[in-house]
Amino acid sequence: MQHIYFDEKQSLLKLLDQRHLPESEQWFKCAGTQDIVYALQQMVIRGAPAIGVTAAYGCVLAALESRGSFNWEEALEKNLRTIEHARPTAANLAWAVRVMRQAWRSGSFFSAPELADFWLPKAQSLHEEDIRVNKMIGTHGRDLIASGDTVMTHCNAGSLATGGYGTALGVVRSAVEQGKDVRVIANETRPFLQGARLTAYELARDNISVRVACDNACGLLMHKGLVHKVVVGADRIAANGDTANKIGTYTVAVMARRHGIPFYVAAPFSTFDVQTASGEDIPIEERDPGEVKYMTGQMIMPRDVDVYNYAFDVTPHELISAIITEKGVFAPKELA
Repeated sequence: MQHIYFDEKQSLLKLLDQRHLPESEQWFKCAGTQDIVYALQQMVIRGAPAIGVTAAYGCVLAALESRGSFNWEEALEKNLRTIEHARPTAANLAWAVRVMRQAWRSGSFFSAPELADFWLPKAQSLHEEDIRVNKMIGTHGRDLIASGDTVMTHCNAGSLATGGYGTALGVVRSAVEQGKDVRVIANETRPFLQGARLTAYELARDNISVRVACDNACGLLMHKGLVHKVVVGADRIAANGDTANKIGTYTVAVMARRHGIPFYVAAPFSTFDVQTASGEDIPIEERDPGEVKYMTGQMIMPRDVDVYNYAFDVTPHELISAIITEKGVFAPKELA
């Protein structure tokens, strides 16, 4: 699924606006730094690898935006820092900007357009590499899935969360392409409903059997023997294997351990943050309370009542059966 597209003729980054899925497919156009930041913060695009790819293209737009500045290098660096800090939890955001910045510093560029011309193939290469990595994750992970398995997912870790193909859903897709009979239970994933809106949308388009379940049905479904494996994505993985993912993932992991169900994390190495020792050190984003208070524009709770809206939680490494990467499948303790 091509949902991130850089239009070279118009110098625009076009993103399939995930806020409108599955009801309509609308494209959001980014012309500069503020558009990129808006797209990242307002969930036009989300998912750690997709955030990274978007940030790489955002660097190209930031360079073009800086061309009219008296000191274009200083203006560009300011734009890069703005993009880099747009969201705090996903490791791929800072990683992508760091890769682009290092490429800039490794050469000599006399103008912002010259740097933008140099950066665009780099961003396209990162995009293509992410898809290749996703497919490798799928290849390594499919051996963990047996024909007849029902896999539970939480949030969306498919094409829409990556450059294409997916991490957790890449494992499912690869198993299906291998000829295995695989079904999916997509947890709806409150409050933004990425499972119900996006995971179900992707799998239905691919004719892969999927059912949506309320988040709080997780324990019952496992108790009934309806879940054989859990595969989720990740937004940041600490050095000890603790993993930040969409809020509610920790609960799913606890339930999986209680019921003896393997719990797998699928993520590229760009999601690993070796500078962060453990999950205690991972910054957890808090989002607008309105995402909880409203659903499809309708207030669903008393206006004067406060809410918690943490976007992520951390699953301790001891609850993770294995982490599936492009380099193979590892127990968390093997990562170091």
